[in-house]
Amino acid sequence: MSATRESSQSPISALAVLVAVVALLVWWGGWALPVVLFAIVLMIMGHEFGHFITAKRAGMEVTDYFVGFGPVLWSTTRGETRYGVRAFPLGGYVKVPGMTWDSEVAPENEARTYRAASYPRKVLFASAGSLMHGVMALALAWTSLTFIGAPSNSHVGVLAFAHWDGYHQTAAQRAGLHLDDQIVAVNGVRITSSSQLVNLVHHRAGDALTLLVNRHGHELTLHATPVDGRRIKSGGVALATGTHPDGYLGIEVGALVTRSSLLGAIPGSFREVGSLVTQAVSSIGHVFSPHEFANLFHQVTSPAAANNRQNQLTRPTSIVGVVRLAVQSTQSGAGTLLQILIAVNIFVGVLNMVPMLPLDGGYVLVSTYERLRSRRGRRYHADVARLTPVIYAFMSVLLVLFAMTLYLDIAHPIANPF
Repeated sequence: MSATRESSQSPISALAVLVAVVALLVWWGGWALPVVLFAIVLMIMGHEFGHFITAKRAGMEVTDYFVGFGPVLWSTTRGETRYGVRAFPLGGYVKVPGMTWDSEVAPENEARTYRAASYPRKVLFASAGSLMHGVMALALAWTSLTFIGAPSNSHVGVLAFAHWDGYHQTAAQRAGLHLDDQIVAVNGVRITSSSQLVNLVHHRAGDALTLLVNRHGHELTLHATPVDGRRIKSGGVALATGTHPDGYLGIEVGALVTRSSLLGAIPGSFREVGSLVTQAVSSIGHVFSPHEFANLFHQVTSPAAANNRQNQLTRPTSIVGVVRLAVQSTQSGAGTLLQILIAVNIFVGVLNMVPMLPLDGGYVLVSTYERLRSRRGRRYHADVARLTPVIYAFMSVLLVLFAMTLYLDIAHPIANPF
């Protein structure tokens, strides 16, 4: 079939609208806001692309591939599929005929419907959106580990220097230590944790220490003598009290950020995503619990509870809250933003696999039930209409959850954690 092309709006007009929207967003929230929104739109497109490509590969007919809902801003038809953008970027959809047994389809197109596909193809099509979220999360994690890095507990180093009253330099600065220096060993003892280094220094007040330091890939040997904290004040307060000397070098130590190699970042990416999947499953169980609904209702009706820091740290957020946190995270650098986008991808992917219609997991459940009830040569057709009360009840729960979190994120936004 030769490809055809139709457009509901000229490309120039669509581009003008896009430029105007981006300019408005930059004026309103700075460059971070359009960047975050663009990342979320890409996330939506990636989810729908998973459904799109698996449907095409399975031989299903795809009539629509849209980002957003509401009035059409722009669309074009290529072959049998209409691609486009709608006014409200709150999601997206891929339309495949025959998603239920009672939907009407022309007889000549029946063989390419969802309901006519084999069980494995149905499951793959329904799960593909969540699988794409996993792929995107892995790609973001790999990018973060490779180009930005992550704190490594095995690399202990200098994060900051202390300020001592009456001293221009601390003992560490006099010894020649620099920020981001990795302290590899002290007096020949390999340093494997921050607590180990702190304990070693505290017990060596007045003793000269030989430090093996890694600075930008080069090893140096430095000599430093911890000062008795009882003789040093910071902000008018002595660093140590007591009868025994307590050694201080005047540094804040912790895990240094290290980058992984191109191949070395692969297992780290899988570990990070696997850990987030486990957390997301637990979080979803918490979000849908009666206790959490009662807690959210209490926050909606009580401003004091809504502004409580502890409640804000544990409450679920709407898309408004996610965008706000993602924009705020840019204050801490690209690495923090990537971590939020990874977490959002995983949470959305896991949520979509909850076995309830109209979520993707609901279609997997129905297809699995039909496969189990089918017999050789006779396919069982589930009557999805009988699930309508359950679907409405679930949608009502989602709507209430969305309304409460949206209200809290607008009226009582979470305090900037960055």
